[in-house]
Amino acid sequence: MSIEPEAPEPRWAVPPVGGWTADDLDTLPNLPPHTELIDGSLVFVSPQTLFHSRAVDFFNWQLQSLAPSELEVVREFTIDIDRYNRPEPDVIVVNGEVIQDPEQTRFPAESVRLAIEVVSPESRSRDRETKPVKYARAKIPHFWRVENRDGRAVVYVFELEPATGAYTSTGIFHDRMKVSVPFDIDLDLTAITARRQGAETS
Repeated sequence: MSIEPEAPEPRWAVPPVGGWTADDLDTLPNLPPHTELIDGSLVFVSPQTLFHSRAVDFFNWQLQSLAPSELEVVREFTIDIDRYNRPEPDVIVVNGEVIQDPEQTRFPAESVRLAIEVVSPESRSRDRETKPVKYARAKIPHFWRVENRDGRAVVYVFELEPATGAYTSTGIFHDRMKVSVPFDIDLDLTAITARRQGAETS
């Protein structure tokens, strides 16, 4: 009678005393893609919804076409906030001079002009509460939160209020989004969930 070998138990990385650091994110083996560091803990991303994927694509490409030449738009890239926080916004707008090396894996938070988070069911509390507080403390001047409301995109726009060091709401946008900061932006939000139309055939 043959006995099948037992499957090895999964080996999870054991955090050091005090938690992981921003530098550990580049050296820990076998981390899933898009792992973030929040308060010294590793945060793993769940599978993306179609809405999330389309929204990230939409803002990435639209902002690339609208941003002035001194700014760069990058999707799903980590930023250094402090030793124990290295989150990965879905889309960021950064000062162009920080992009120096094709092998770099993160940007300093002080280079970020706009951070965008597209909310997923599992990330709701982080995107609504945890991350905005950290982005504000890092003095990122603009933050957008994108949510799926009954299959349609809603964008909540926040700007850093210098007197309090916290974000204040400057608008909620449903079908069309038009703002003048961090640069002139006019977007048709209905395009996020619309199906692509093929060319008509005669």
